[in-house]
Amino acid sequence: MGRRKVEIKRIEDKSSRQVTFCKRRNGLIEKARQLSVLCGSSVAVLIVSSIGKVYSSSSGDSMAKILKHYEVQHADKLKTLDLTEKTQNYLSLNELLETVQRKLEAANVDNITVQSLISLEEQSKTALSLTRARKTELMMQLVKSFQEKMGKEKEFLETEDERAMLLEYSSGSNLRETLPLLK
Repeated sequence: MGRRKVEIKRIEDKSSRQVTFCKRRNGLIEKARQLSVLCGSSVAVLIVSSIGKVYSSSSGDSMAKILKHYEVQHADKLKTLDLTEKTQNYLSLNELLETVQRKLEAANVDNITVQSLISLEEQSKTALSLTRARKTELMMQLVKSFQEKMGKEKEFLETEDERAMLLEYSSGSNLRETLPLLK
């Protein structure tokens, strides 16, 4: 019994798809190696799986040398291709403004214009700056009251220490004994 031709379409079963991927990946890499040996050429294979894992193989020269050689050979095509892709992704300024205006009008139930949105943005910025200024003012008041409270506590402790020293001194203890304690 011979092998039948496999219909090329996406394999729905996840485990079967993974097994097929591994077998065919290894077969592709082996065929690339054989081509390199038979023809004396440099072959590089890059494979990216559906989950994003990259598999690479090179025979003959190293992968870096092969890619560098490819860049040199196709530099003009790559630059042109890159430029065309970039220009296709960008619209002209007028087209962009028209697109924005259409989206605003489509989503706009209250008939808000771009100018009114700009005005709202400026008002929001002003309100935000006023809120930040008030917050800073309140924080400064809080810090000041905390510092005053700490100053009063410090004064209270200093007067308590002085009273304790006076009591010791008046009770007949020697001044020479209390001086080292103050240091």
